[in-house]
Amino acid sequence: MKITKINNALISVSDKSELEKLVKILSSYKINIISSGGTFKQIKQLGYKCSEVSNYTKFNEMLDGRVKTLHPKIHAGILNERSNKKHKREMNKRKFKNIDLIIVNFYPFQKNIEQNKNLKKIIENIDIGGPAMVRAAAKNFKDVTIVTDRSDYNPLIKQIKKFNGGTSLEFREIMASKAFNLTAYYDSIISDWFNKKLNIKFPNTKTIFGKKLSQLRYGENPHQEGSIYFSANNIGLKKVKGKTLSYNNYNDIFAGLEILGSFKKTGTVIIKHANPSGASINSSPIKSFEESFNCDPISAFGGVVACNFKLDEKIAKKMSSSFFEVILAKGFNKNAIKIFSRRKNLTLIDISSFKNNVNQQIRYFGNSFLLQDRNRKIFDNKKLKFVTKLKPTSKELKGAEFALNICKFVKSNSIVITNNFSTIGIGAGQPSRLDSCRIATQKAKKFQPKRLRGAIAASDAFFPFADGIKKLINAGAKIIIQPGGSIRDKDSIKVANNAKVKMIFTGVRHFNH
Repeated sequence: MKITKINNALISVSDKSELEKLVKILSSYKINIISSGGTFKQIKQLGYKCSEVSNYTKFNEMLDGRVKTLHPKIHAGILNERSNKKHKREMNKRKFKNIDLIIVNFYPFQKNIEQNKNLKKIIENIDIGGPAMVRAAAKNFKDVTIVTDRSDYNPLIKQIKKFNGGTSLEFREIMASKAFNLTAYYDSIISDWFNKKLNIKFPNTKTIFGKKLSQLRYGENPHQEGSIYFSANNIGLKKVKGKTLSYNNYNDIFAGLEILGSFKKTGTVIIKHANPSGASINSSPIKSFEESFNCDPISAFGGVVACNFKLDEKIAKKMSSSFFEVILAKGFNKNAIKIFSRRKNLTLIDISSFKNNVNQQIRYFGNSFLLQDRNRKIFDNKKLKFVTKLKPTSKELKGAEFALNICKFVKSNSIVITNNFSTIGIGAGQPSRLDSCRIATQKAKKFQPKRLRGAIAASDAFFPFADGIKKLINAGAKIIIQPGGSIRDKDSIKVANNAKVKMIFTGVRHFNH
């Protein structure tokens, strides 16, 4: 275990909380402190000795503060290898001192771009000196301690106390790892901002970045570990009550939020294994929940309920009669929370502040990942083809649009059957489209057979044969919306015409594998 004594420390932090306890311990071990700007002023105000960077380097900051710590005396003090005789001679020749501890956090670039549209201010919040020192210290971790996270102040203090003003090699290496993670994250935020500004969706090099929100109970299965990360300052999900969420919980939550974000009216969706088990839009919030639940009350058991409205005691009583793992809503009144509190294993999440501004989706495999635009489109009204003799009314077309919108969120091959803006049967994830038709119609027949008459059926892709069409028509569907494009489209149209069913071709496929 190599212990490195700390003689000189450089502190430059944007976040100055807990600075006093740090400076106090350094001063108690007679460690010289170097600092600049606001950090220097605060240390002096706290009553501790501190050398200002420009006095230390004998070089005044310039270019409106752009050049302060970018000086050979600073970087040589950080980067020189203490065991290297040549380095030692060069340091002595120039009368440079070793800098053994760097405590730095960066200008809050992400916060700035979220709150500020002024280009000059944004550019000036790109930190240069901070990342340069952090990288230098992390590279030379054998001799230098780098701390970039306020949560590491206490571990640093413990090290200093334990090793009489020094730190262990093990600690320095861990801190170096965290430092490089930070610089990569920070640069990724900046590159992402430039890409968005210039509308570069697919750059030649792409980084994925995020801050760890929490360790999850487990991953997709109990033998897998998992964590959740977020790339914004705030994830926008506020837990009101409940237990620590699992990987699957979050997977269902995000699926629910994705569908909910497509609703323009009051609506509810219930998610099970990342698929909707039911969805409904209705002017009555409680009705939208009931309709969503009634689509498949068996599959809804243990699912995630997502609502784009605030919950009161009336709807809370209704929801509490069934078991759900998570309920998402735009707030909960006091009485609703009281009612839900009787359910020990239920987690409530307020989504009032949630915003989904990400326009791309990522899917990983091995050392590769796929990147694509999010599927925000349903269809283009101008390109719709009404291919049967009977044409849908404007109300029926809106109903078909709702059906197809839900369909695009269901795992392919997908079939969704709806009635009056509520799902009544969903067939998901089958290799055969005919099987998805069977499942969707069987579900509808089991739970809401009367509503099959005059129903609307949506398909995420074309029907390769007319057998799926026949299955839906025989069940009671009177309107079918699909992309079209099969070499056997004429067979499907003929079947629809013979049954006096209306069929719409959108020309837009919605695979969701």
